[in-house]
Amino acid sequence: MRSTAQLPLRITFRDIPHSEAVESSVRRHAEKLLTFSGRIIACNVAIEAPHRHHRHGNRYRVRIDLAVAGAELVADRTSAPDAQHDLYAVIDDAFDHAARLLREHAERRSARASAGAAGNGD
Repeated sequence: MRSTAQLPLRITFRDIPHSEAVESSVRRHAEKLLTFSGRIIACNVAIEAPHRHHRHGNRYRVRIDLAVAGAELVADRTSAPDAQHDLYAVIDDAFDHAARLLREHAERRSARASAGAAGNGD
């Protein structure tokens, strides 16, 4: 398995101060994505607080853009307006979604490869 040093990972903070703890959490999650696919070409993570409401608390948005062999996958999660999600919960949810997308992509590639191999057996 590759380490995150080899994974082209870019983390962007928008309308939210940079946090080493948040960045470390994102790096750990990104490393785990490599267990689903070693074909990740790039991983761009944007963390933002798009709406700041003093009455309703902070809302967070985490968007993960993955470039993999043959596709670009996007996992985008936003905390619900009435939920008391912390940023780490939204990060967890976004990376869970990214992992599902990677698994589904790998299954589709495998199915296409199997169909292609079956077609060449004539």
